[in-house]
Amino acid sequence: MSVLFPLRLSLQVAACATVLTMVVGVPLAYVLARKRFAGRNLVNLLVTFPLVLPPTVTGYLLLWVIGKNGLLGRASLFLTGHQVSLTFTWYAAVIASAIVSLPLLVMTARASMETVDQNLIAASYTLGRSESYTFFHIVVPLSSRGIIAGGTLAFARAMGEFGATLMVAGNIPNRTTTMPIVIYNESLYGSWRGALWLVLIFLALAGVIIYVSNRVAQTKTPLWWGKR
Repeated sequence: MSVLFPLRLSLQVAACATVLTMVVGVPLAYVLARKRFAGRNLVNLLVTFPLVLPPTVTGYLLLWVIGKNGLLGRASLFLTGHQVSLTFTWYAAVIASAIVSLPLLVMTARASMETVDQNLIAASYTLGRSESYTFFHIVVPLSSRGIIAGGTLAFARAMGEFGATLMVAGNIPNRTTTMPIVIYNESLYGSWRGALWLVLIFLALAGVIIYVSNRVAQTKTPLWWGKR
């Protein structure tokens, strides 16, 4: 059994999912932390759902969106005459991993953004700065530790995703078999030694990720972009 492909795929999926989660999650955390609008509680509920739902339920719901007969497939058939489906590809694994890890980033980044001094934000507006400038130059730097900690946790969650990934990406050898799926396969067919080695590798990676997250959260020195 080779661990190189599942390890590489897991890292690839987790990295892409984390980037996607950061792009969506950081602005979403800002909106939930600093804005008051109708439907805010509903948005917060939808963001939190993947954290409490069984991963298989999340995967099933995703099939209705990105599956061949889902919203994406039907829309592509209507617009182009061809059905597009992301299922049973590593792209589906990225989407599934991003969705289940999104709440971790949003909750952590939101908590950090809520601690930003409102007087600093008001001063930025008073000086004529736009909201986008204030977001990128005031809120994000002062919340950077929480954002990085949330991104690290999201990366770890994406690497460990199993249920939703199995539902939408399948269990195709050397194509969609991430580390958790290979561990499941090895255990299912009685290869306990192979599964143990994969588990130990996973534990080592998870330990490094958690250590980095804790160090970032506990550091007292400003991060480099916070010095500007």
